[in-house]
Amino acid sequence: MLLGKKRKLGRTIEDISVGEKLTLTEKIEDKDLLLFLGLTNDSNPLYIQHDYASQTPHKKPVVPAIMLNGIITSAVSKYLPGPGSYILKQEMEYVSPVYHYSTVQFLFEVTLVNRDSHTVEITVNATNEEEVEVLKGKLTVCPPYPPQQDEGQALENF
Repeated sequence: MLLGKKRKLGRTIEDISVGEKLTLTEKIEDKDLLLFLGLTNDSNPLYIQHDYASQTPHKKPVVPAIMLNGIITSAVSKYLPGPGSYILKQEMEYVSPVYHYSTVQFLFEVTLVNRDSHTVEITVNATNEEEVEVLKGKLTVCPPYPPQQDEGQALENF
């Protein structure tokens, strides 16, 4: 639970180096798909209807690309650089479809640290359980700024 807890910020730009990597593995479950599709009110039959998808070149329902972006955004917010960071730009190519129940491995790598613009560039590549590339992209991220040190003032969540 986040409410009422003080959260530690992610790493500042001074603490990030080119070449740092993060690997994250996610299994795409029905519950996650249903929550996402319910939240976005997206009823694309290619995402949810097996009978429709079986008549397409995909042969089975695919995972929405934006759901994969959500996993990427979450990884930036949680781990690299972490809490307090913000994505300024993202370029994604969805190389192969991701299907329901797939296990996707994401590899993030810091490729540029620009202290003048207070940004880092991170590449991301993702593969499925057959080690087929499903996604590749690049992010420009603003890492968290160090908090202003005010005497007696703590950073609290809303």
